[in-house]
Amino acid sequence: MPVSFATAALGGSVAVPTLDGDVQLKVPAETQSGRVFRLRDKGVKPVRGGARGDLFCRVVIETPVHLSAEQRELIGRLEESLKGARRQARAARDRLSRGREALLCR
Repeated sequence: MPVSFATAALGGSVAVPTLDGDVQLKVPAETQSGRVFRLRDKGVKPVRGGARGDLFCRVVIETPVHLSAEQRELIGRLEESLKGARRQARAARDRLSRGREALLCR
């Protein structure tokens, strides 16, 4: 299911087509591309009877194209503001991996 960059980052809902019509899927904030959501009882009904199956919906983040100069500048500023957060996350991962290595070496 294609999801806009803003919806994936901030959260929202998208209409997912099913066999019974559209269903609103709530997309949580900070959803990554490739995440799979399960819609219970929205799949195919078995030929021999029984309960209806589940519908699995994979999220694909749409990358904006044909950006104006202002939009490019705004995305550049967003990228710059995220560099500090990425640096902190990388440092935390490095500390965790060093701690793991210390435990495994003993």
